[in-house]
Amino acid sequence: QVQLVESGGGLVQAGRSLRLSCAASISIFSFNAMGWYRQAPGKQRELVATITRGGNANYADSVKGRFTISRDNAKNTVYLQMNSLKPEDTAVYYCNVKHSVLGDYWGQGTQVAVSS
Repeated sequence: QVQLVESGGGLVQAGRSLRLSCAASISIFSFNAMGWYRQAPGKQRELVATITRGGNANYADSVKGRFTISRDNAKNTVYLQMNSLKPEDTAVYYCNVKHSVLGDYWGQGTQVAVSS
C-alpha cells in the first residue's frame, strides 16, 4: 500500500502563486512516474503535469510556462509550483503515482481556488 499526503492548496488572487506538495509513504524511486491532475466542478479530471523517474516532465498546454513539477527524492515528495494563477485553474488537485507492481495510487485531493 502507498499513502499520499497532499498539502498546499488554498484561496489566492489571480496572478499569485501556490506550491502543492505530495508526500509518499515509500521511496519515490519505486514509482515509474508521479504527477498532478485536477478536476474542476462539472468537468472531467485532467492531467496537469507528470514527471518520470528519470526526471522528464510533461505539462498540459494550459499550464506550460506557468507551472513546474519537481521531485525531492530525499523527502519522497513531488511538488507543483503554480505561478501566474488564473481563475480557470480553480479545481481540486490530485497527486498520482504509478508503480510497476502496485499500480496507480491517488491522493485525497487539495482545493485550489483562484479569485479574479
